[in-house]
Amino acid sequence: MIPKRPGLEFSRTVLVPLVSALLFFACTPTPPPDLEEACHQTIVFVHGAWGGGWQFHKVEPLLEEKGCTVLRPTLTGLGERVHLASPEIGLSTHIEDIVNVLEFEGLHDVVLVGHSYGGMVITGVADKVPHRIAKLVYMDAILPEDGESVASLFGNSIDTMAKAGKDGAEAWQLVPLWVKPGKLPPVDVPQPLLTFTEAIVLDNPERASVPGAFILTVEQGKETDDFDMFADRARSRGWPVIQMTGTHNPQWYQPEAFVEVLLKVVSGC
Repeated sequence: MIPKRPGLEFSRTVLVPLVSALLFFACTPTPPPDLEEACHQTIVFVHGAWGGGWQFHKVEPLLEEKGCTVLRPTLTGLGERVHLASPEIGLSTHIEDIVNVLEFEGLHDVVLVGHSYGGMVITGVADKVPHRIAKLVYMDAILPEDGESVASLFGNSIDTMAKAGKDGAEAWQLVPLWVKPGKLPPVDVPQPLLTFTEAIVLDNPERASVPGAFILTVEQGKETDDFDMFADRARSRGWPVIQMTGTHNPQWYQPEAFVEVLLKVVSGC
């Protein structure tokens, strides 16, 4: 019979539970340090003219890391849906695109983010289904009034950005001047002209109850921006206007900085 050494049973009594506890904590994932600040919102991005949902694929994982649910649909006739382009596609088509996304996905309490031309679209969506939207965010975007169109707001300045029928395109296609022929996707594509000339119809008074915010991007060294007038409209409605230094497309060139600003807007900070 092996004699027991003094203290052996005590050591086992203490050490076994201690080792088990250490192994438990070593194998348990550490929660992220900013768990308390996690985003629980559904964010739907609406891209600008000539673009597509692809323009937001850099910010999607950054937002998902914070707990957000992200959708970035592409409007009919643009992006990967360019094969559906036709002269009949207008602003109302694009508004219906996003309304259908919200309805078919069963979405409510959505943060709807419109970039540039996308501001026209989200305004129309808010007029159609205000009960599905928690907040509108205009990201260097058009904030239209009833009866306005892109053409009525920007006039001849559109000619500095695109030409109808350029490089053999159809007369109803506005071809962006910065895209060289033959460039491979992802790339900006021609925009149906009717999306710029069709006036928006806003006749639902409930739209005014949807809160909004405006993100104004101003390039380094400049004091003004092409979307200043729309930021002023946002201020006149009592909406917060947040200015960030950056390009018109921060979601592509400054994704981290843009996400930081957007999350502050979403949280109301």
